[in-house]
Amino acid sequence: MNMREFSDKVELSAYTLRYYEKVGLLKHVQRNTSGHRIYSNRDIDWVDFIKRLKDTGMPLKEIQKYASLRELGAQTVKERQELLEKHQENLVKHIRQQNEHLKALDAKINLYKSGEVS
Repeated sequence: MNMREFSDKVELSAYTLRYYEKVGLLKHVQRNTSGHRIYSNRDIDWVDFIKRLKDTGMPLKEIQKYASLRELGAQTVKERQELLEKHQENLVKHIRQQNEHLKALDAKINLYKSGEVS
């Protein structure tokens, strides 16, 4: 699929996709005889994973580190696993904090609803 189709499919701009190539997140993108990028379903899966890492708060530098390890192959599986486990720990901590914030907001809203605060 071409850049426009791929961009629509992964819901990222062409600018962002070119940036991902530039910083090493998208490597080995195929090109047709005219030099235009051609993307595969494998590229879709990889970009979806990058988006998930970003959406869960992983810093770009860490995503780049993961991508570099991935590029090196199977011998880096343990390192990639450790990187993801560390991110998982951070995410669980963040979710706990957000749940505490939510409870505090709920308590304040319920206070207002009860009419006990003017």
